[in-house]
Amino acid sequence: MPIRLTNSLLPRGFTFAATHCGLKKTKLDLAILVSETPASAAAVFTTNRVKAAPVIASQLNLRKSKRRMRGVIVNSGNANCCTGSEGLGAAAATTLKVARELGRLDPSQILVCSTGVIGVPLRWQKIVNAVPQLVRARKSSAGAFELFARAIMTTDTHPKWASAKCRVSGKQVRIAGCTKGAGMIHPNMATMLAFIATDAAISPAMLARALRSTVATTFNAITVDGDTSTNDTVTLLANGASGALAITRENDDWKKFRAALESVCKSLALQIVADGEGAQRVIEVEVRGAPSDRAAKQIALTIANSPLVKTALAGADPNWGRILAAAGRAGVAFDFERADITLAGLKVCRRGRENPFDERIAHRKMLAKYVPIVVDLRSGRGHARVWTCDFTSEYIHINASYRT
Repeated sequence: MPIRLTNSLLPRGFTFAATHCGLKKTKLDLAILVSETPASAAAVFTTNRVKAAPVIASQLNLRKSKRRMRGVIVNSGNANCCTGSEGLGAAAATTLKVARELGRLDPSQILVCSTGVIGVPLRWQKIVNAVPQLVRARKSSAGAFELFARAIMTTDTHPKWASAKCRVSGKQVRIAGCTKGAGMIHPNMATMLAFIATDAAISPAMLARALRSTVATTFNAITVDGDTSTNDTVTLLANGASGALAITRENDDWKKFRAALESVCKSLALQIVADGEGAQRVIEVEVRGAPSDRAAKQIALTIANSPLVKTALAGADPNWGRILAAAGRAGVAFDFERADITLAGLKVCRRGRENPFDERIAHRKMLAKYVPIVVDLRSGRGHARVWTCDFTSEYIHINASYRT
């Protein structure tokens, strides 16, 4: 569960609201995040070739606005993906309505996101009809932020948020973010959305650089099931309401901001993994001694996505052979007879062979909520760390009946 959020942790100059507009039967399904002044904006989107209409619309709006945005509107219950020109029209109608209700802004200053079932026409009129009330209801409070986080959920079991503070030019800067995601998680910036706001002052170029580098080691280092969503989006708005001097280059202030941003994003990413559909435990897969960092990540993700590895972890079965076999099919050359594997703190494989260990102790250690796996290939200096979860029968149950 996320930390308890208080008003003091929220960045200044942002308001939030959520409502039920009718896309879902009863739960919150529409939310808005607004910067009361123009904000620098950065975003990272799915690399899936099948892109949802809101992804296409938001990418276009970022370019049109020159990365100066005023807010984000997001709906759950429908992904607005594979919906043709009608889907793009729905996204455009939504941003136009929000822009007008906020004071006749340019629609390009609004980002739009959707999550839910793919291929079903979006009943966008319900969204447009709810926007006026949504805009009027927005508040700068922890309660409003929590409602925003709840409104974006699909198969999530609870809302996910995180926050951090740092000092920039003597001023306190706040960063707060929320995310949704439990299945279809293998971001290549999964169905994953994340919204982050900060009252730091930072140029759009430096904001984009900070977000890209942070996503690489957080959201792009998790996987639940190996499926990259059509709607993946991470947005970051910075409005400067803290009064801190603007960050325009990679100086000490940028490094402090970058560290705080990574803290928020890592927390959000791990919350997604912990809430993986049917998950019992978080698995950290660390690969050392690979030919390169890129090769290490490729191997780590192959292990993390292996159904055989993930089901063994569900049963707390110390079947290290599945881990080594997955590494061997990752497409990276290494000598398996030099590889060591440590599972839940126990050396189970040494030089490609079993290292004698107590099965009962290993099983007990693997019942923990957080299980580390370390694979040392002894074939270079490459290193990577990714996070996943186990596969249980509940994952099948959830996804076999997602539409029905």
